[in-house]
Amino acid sequence: MARGFGSLEEVTANRCFGGWHRRFRHYSPALRCDMVFAVYLPPQAADHKVPALYWLSGLTCTDENFMQKAGALRVAAALGMAIVAADTSPRGADVPGDPEGCWDFGHAAGFYVDATQAPWAEHYRMHEYVVHELPALVEEMLPISARRGISGHSMGGHGALVCALRNPGRYCSLSALAPISHPITSPWGRKAFSRYLGEDQGAWRAWDACELIAAAAERLPLLVDQGEADGFLDTQLQPERLRQACAAAEHPLTLRLHPGYDHSYYFIASFIEDHLRHHAAALLA
Repeated sequence: MARGFGSLEEVTANRCFGGWHRRFRHYSPALRCDMVFAVYLPPQAADHKVPALYWLSGLTCTDENFMQKAGALRVAAALGMAIVAADTSPRGADVPGDPEGCWDFGHAAGFYVDATQAPWAEHYRMHEYVVHELPALVEEMLPISARRGISGHSMGGHGALVCALRNPGRYCSLSALAPISHPITSPWGRKAFSRYLGEDQGAWRAWDACELIAAAAERLPLLVDQGEADGFLDTQLQPERLRQACAAAEHPLTLRLHPGYDHSYYFIASFIEDHLRHHAAALLA
């Protein structure tokens, strides 16, 4: 039976590595619909508030993919760090999806931007949700502190980069796996931005990591892993553009390219411990 946590409705709870994996449902004023998210609370959260890594997933995903497939919870338990996994878009009968029925726009493809164009602007405000609304909620209702890191994969890697770059001082740490590094030149990004943000490509620059890095007010050390056998490497992800942007701005970047690894959760599971420890070094300092 679901339990109420104030404005949170607990959907499921599972004991895991001495802590708890919990899923919650709540109404989001930013997105104007009900949302579900997942939290892993390590054993240490029973005694005091713990810092949190906010994880943003990629196209077609929900909050469940990372929690079930990445193999991150054992390490998070040992480190004493919570993981908060948001959904990838607003959902519901009243929330428009892709009228073409495609998987790379609409439901499960919110791109972590605040849409300005109808009909998307009413609900698709994932940046506001991830950066402000969701942290405020979990920090008030759960044993989670205001020390935050952010990471993600693919579309979620793009989201993590943009959330940190647009909000200096909000996060203590930043990383990404196979991010869409330069969405204004990526077919996925161009499709999403033209619909969510309109045809004025000048407005897109504010949601593109490679464009934001040049004028970033904060230089969080950035860890990025990328598989060299990733089928989206050259057309969609373009890590070399990120390398060039960071080099030009003298932004600290560790970009690791891995032969034979693809875009799947096998890749994520192989390197997620390095990312958790990268975040822990800042969050637990």
